Amino acid sequence: MKVIPAIDIRFGKCVRLFQGDFNQITEYDVTPLAMAKQYEAGGATDIHIVDLHGAKDAMMTSTSMIAEIASQCNLQIQMGGGIRQFEQVETLLKQGVSRVVIGSLAVKEPKKITKWIKKLGPESIVLALDVKLDELGQPGLVTAGWLQNEKMTLWQLLDEYESSGLQTVLCTDVSRDGTLSSPNFAFYKECVERFPQINWQTSGGVSTLQDLIKLKQMNVYSAIVGKAFYEKCFTVKEAMQVVESC
Repeated sequence: MKVIPAIDIRFGKCVRLFQGDFNQITEYDVTPLAMAKQYEAGGATDIHIVDLHGAKDAMMTSTSMIAEIASQCNLQIQMGGGIRQFEQVETLLKQGVSRVVIGSLAVKEPKKITKWIKKLGPESIVLALDVKLDELGQPGLVTAGWLQNEKMTLWQLLDEYESSGLQTVLCTDVSRDGTLSSPNFAFYKECVERFPQINWQTSGGVSTLQDLIKLKQMNVYSAIVGKAFYEKCFTVKEAMQVVESC
């Protein structure tokens, strides 16, 4: 299992949200480039970058910063936030991004995204699917920076992508994001069991090295870790070592 550090950017700064709430935002006194270099020095091979301004307002503002990170770091960059047009995806890939993350559009226009996957290759596209579990435990989808509830469940949407060649899904239980309260293990176990052909990336709640061990034991493909690194719960090096040894 890969451990992928997360960098959330808003107005050029590294930030973290609590449960996706833009009114509960923490800024960190470090530039995205410096943070990427720190992660690389710790042994990370990949980073996950989100343009939060783009995610909320459908307008990417960090493309030049992404190009700078790509040129100065030897990292596989996974990038999302505010991506609505095919031309944006092509631009990011040309700038050195390895995987482009598609969120709200993947929920609202699956036929369009299926075409993108087939044209660019499944290795270039990651679906970011954010969920809130209802009282029956069904994963309802949320979009537009988690501000809009959709009628479709995660399972129903993935059925629509069955013939697309979809390879990787980044799934966030938004109730755990930014909380350091441990991931929703039961939910991710169900994801892997229902769709074992998908490379599942988990996001939200990782706070201990034991969390990473449990995710690996569930055959999760990769774990996105953000706040735990910022808050120094453990280091990137420690995370890499524990995942490799278990």
